[in-house]
Amino acid sequence: MSTTFRRRVLAGVGALSLALTGGVVGLAGTAQAATKTTPVFENCDAPAPQPDGSGNQNYTITLPDTAKAGDVVPITIDPGASPLVPGFSVTTVNTTKITLKVGATTQVVTSPPETVSVVAGTPLDPKAFSGTVKIPDGTEGTTVDVKLDLAVTDADLSGSVFTTTCTPAPRPSATLGSVAVEALPKDPVTTRLTPNSGKAGTAVTVTGANFPAGAVTCSALLAGAATGDTGAGTADASGAATCNLTVTKKADAIKIDGSVAPYKSFVFLEDQAGVKNPVDIEVLPGPLALGPKDGQPAVAFPSVTINGKAQSVVGVFNAATVQDFRGGTLGWDVTATRTPFLNETTGHSMAKAQLGIQPSCTVTNPDSPSTCTAGAPGAITDTPMKVASQAAGGDELTGGEFAVGGAGMIQLPAFMFADTYRTVVTFSIA
Repeated sequence: MSTTFRRRVLAGVGALSLALTGGVVGLAGTAQAATKTTPVFENCDAPAPQPDGSGNQNYTITLPDTAKAGDVVPITIDPGASPLVPGFSVTTVNTTKITLKVGATTQVVTSPPETVSVVAGTPLDPKAFSGTVKIPDGTEGTTVDVKLDLAVTDADLSGSVFTTTCTPAPRPSATLGSVAVEALPKDPVTTRLTPNSGKAGTAVTVTGANFPAGAVTCSALLAGAATGDTGAGTADASGAATCNLTVTKKADAIKIDGSVAPYKSFVFLEDQAGVKNPVDIEVLPGPLALGPKDGQPAVAFPSVTINGKAQSVVGVFNAATVQDFRGGTLGWDVTATRTPFLNETTGHSMAKAQLGIQPSCTVTNPDSPSTCTAGAPGAITDTPMKVASQAAGGDELTGGEFAVGGAGMIQLPAFMFADTYRTVVTFSIA
């Protein structure tokens, strides 16, 4: 399913306009942790009027020595002093977003907002912050390296966000830290009950994953305590387990023994005396939709005066709503594309102009069963760029309500026709 949503940006519906005039320029586990410091050479693109810069930045990373495939493990990042030297003093609220290559996967760790007093001539040295990364599935018995792929700092100055992007050279960087992945399989889990409800005498098939091949047992629970109902089954060579159990007394959960919590809920139906009146209700799936949020105003980028130098201007893409009311286990991706910067009347175009986004995605309905993940920062082109996503749930319910947006930056060439240019940015969901 795909929905296309065209945003109103500046003066044109579904378009982003930029005027070049004679005006003023506008602006998991218990494993021991290991700490390692690695110098990383970076090329940093700073918002005007701050000049760009390059140089080494010393990243200090703390990671567990060992973990299991699929574990979510803590990470602490101390980025060290930036290679950029500020040309002016100002107080901003900064958020640092570090994109890491964790094995073959790309993951983002975001700092909490930090109030920073920037001093002209003194490199910015952000505080250390903590987060988590996931050890990729299928890495049992290997060492997973963690490398820097991108470092983005959003500086909020009185509501305007100025983004500095630092790219390591080479990209990704040398290894900042590593985790030895245990050769053992992932933690065994109970995955499904068939059926997941019934009265005394109900036969239940219990399935699971990541079990050692061989015999398994399963048991029913009530408030965490075993009820005495047990069953037996087997796990195949892939770790898929099947166990059969008959419920004879009240229970609220069933597990394959040896699995980790949470276990699968079971609804015990007790016989009631009297006349029975069955009541059925059909719950129909709703839409997967993408649309404007709360009628927010258009994105506005300031005008720019040609001065013979490449310039950058910043703005914010107002949030769009994502509503996933399908009532299933599916995921979704929001992507962005754009048309070239041009003026259809005069025929002028800016082929070298770039439009970038620092995506954001937040849950707006606290009852949403899913979370969402913002995409990595990058340039919006005619090739779809993922700006946000919701992972598929497997056996678990997905869906909810979300806001997708982000900070934007236009990078302009040194010379072009003075004119008003427009690009159409399209957000799509599938």
